[in-house]
Amino acid sequence: MKRAPTPSFEVAEPSFWERVSDAESGQSYWIARALILRLLGVVYFVGFWTVVRDGLPLIGSDGLTPAIDYLDSVEQAVGGRGAGFLRLPSIFWLQISDAFLMRVAWLGAAAALVVALGYANAVLLAWLWFLYMSFVHIGQTWFAFGWEIQLLETGFLAIFLCPLLDGRVFPRRPPPVAILWLYRWLIFRIMLGAGLIKWRGDPCWRDLTCLAFHYETQPVPNPLSAYLHFLPLPVHKVGVLFNHLCELVAPFLVFGPRRARHVAGLLFITFQAVLIASGNLAFLNWLTIIPALACFDDAFFARFVPASFMEERKNIGAHRGAQIASAVLALVVALLSIGPIGNLMSSRQAMNTSFDRLHLVNSYGAFGSVSKVRYELVFEGSTDGDTWTPYEFKCKPTDVRRRPCVITPYHYRLDWLLWFAAMGRVEQYPWAGHLVWKLLQNDETALALLESNPFPESPPRFIRVERYRYELAPVEGDAWWRRERVSDWLPSSSLEDGELREFLATHGFKLS
Repeated sequence: MKRAPTPSFEVAEPSFWERVSDAESGQSYWIARALILRLLGVVYFVGFWTVVRDGLPLIGSDGLTPAIDYLDSVEQAVGGRGAGFLRLPSIFWLQISDAFLMRVAWLGAAAALVVALGYANAVLLAWLWFLYMSFVHIGQTWFAFGWEIQLLETGFLAIFLCPLLDGRVFPRRPPPVAILWLYRWLIFRIMLGAGLIKWRGDPCWRDLTCLAFHYETQPVPNPLSAYLHFLPLPVHKVGVLFNHLCELVAPFLVFGPRRARHVAGLLFITFQAVLIASGNLAFLNWLTIIPALACFDDAFFARFVPASFMEERKNIGAHRGAQIASAVLALVVALLSIGPIGNLMSSRQAMNTSFDRLHLVNSYGAFGSVSKVRYELVFEGSTDGDTWTPYEFKCKPTDVRRRPCVITPYHYRLDWLLWFAAMGRVEQYPWAGHLVWKLLQNDETALALLESNPFPESPPRFIRVERYRYELAPVEGDAWWRRERVSDWLPSSSLEDGELREFLATHGFKLS
C-alpha cells in the first residue's frame, strides 16, 4: 500500500530588502562606507590645503611660531629625537625644512583628493592619518582646535573600514559592522560631550537665551549670522531647545533599534547643516557628519539605489582578517574610552581633550560659555604716529562696511586665534607681538596671512593694536557692524622699541 504524498506548501522567500529592513538583519553598510570615505577625503583635503596656503607663514622657518624651534625645544626637554618621536609622533622629526613641510602638505592634499574621488584602502588612509597627525604635533596653537583631534580619531577608524589594498569605491568585501558601531560611539561622545559642556556651563543654555548672543559673538560670523541675530527671542529659544534635543537626547538613540538610529542620524545631520549655514566653524560640522552616516544601513538608501546593486552583494561576508582586526580595535577603543567616559560624567568636564598620544579616543565639546560681547583687535600702522591706517585680515571683522565672509569648510587659523586673543591679554598670545614685529618690516611671509597691505611702498614706522567692541548693525543699514573703541591692547610699537624686543625675546622668538 502506497503512502499518500505529504502535501507541500511553497513559501515565498522574502526579498533582500525585506530581510535587511528587519531590525536583526539590517547590517549592510556598503553605501554608508562609500559616503563616509568620500566625505573624509574632502575634510582631509581641506585640512592639508590650509597648510599649503598658510603653513609657512604660521609654522615655517620664518613663521609666527616656527615648528623647527618647537621641535628643538621638545628634543631638549625629552632628551633626543627618538624620545621626541615617541612623545609627538611626526614625520617632521626626519626633516623640518620649509620645502619638506610643503611637500608633505601637497602630498597629503593629493592623497586626500584621491580618497574624495572614490579610491581608498587601508594603506592610503593610514598614510593620510599619519601625515595629518604629523602637522597636528608640530602645529602648536594653530592646530589646537578640537576638530584636529576629531579628524585624527575619525580618520583612524576609517583605516579599518576598507580593505588593505583594494581601493575601489565598492570593493569585494563589505565593511566590518564593528567599525560602524565604533563610529556610533564616536558620534555619541561628540554630541553628548557638546551638550553636557553647555548644560554644565553657561546659564544661558539652561534659560534658552544663548542664541540671542551666539550669532553675533561666534568666532567668524557669515552674512546669514546677521539676519539670524535679529530674530525674536522666542525663535532663539526654540533653537536652543533643538540644540539640546540633538546633543542631549539624540545621542542615546544611536544604540537603539535601526529606526531610532535613523532618527538620530537625521537629527545630527540636520543640526550640522544648520551650523554650516549660520557660521564659519571651519570643517568641524562637515567632519561631524561623517560618523553620523554610520547610523544609516543600506536599507535606508534603498530608494536611492537600484535593487540590483545590493542583490549582487547580499551573500558576501566580511573578510575574516578584517573582522579580527575590527574586534581587536573595538577592544582597544573600549579600554581607551575609560578616560573620556570619566570626563563625560565629571562635573569638571574638559572639552576637546586627548587621553593618548595618538588621539585615538578623545573628549569633545564646544561653546560651554557664550560671549555676550564681541571684541575685535584692530591692527593699525602709521608712518608719523598721528595718522593711523588699519590692516584688513582675510575674514575677521575690521572694516564695519565689509560684508562677512563665507569660508566653511576652510579654516583661517590666524583669524580664529585673533578672536580668542581679543578676550585676553598680549602676554597670553605672544605670537601677536611677533606678528606686529613682522608687519613693521613689511615681511612678505606674514603679509600673506592678511587680506591686504596698506603700506605697499614702505613699512610703517609704528604699529598699535586697539581693542574694539563690535555689534552687528541692523540689516537694513549700509554697514554690517557698529563698533566702539574700548582700550589699547598693544601700545604703539616700533622696531626701535626695546620693550617689544624684550617681550619677544622673553618668549623665545628669534628676531631678524
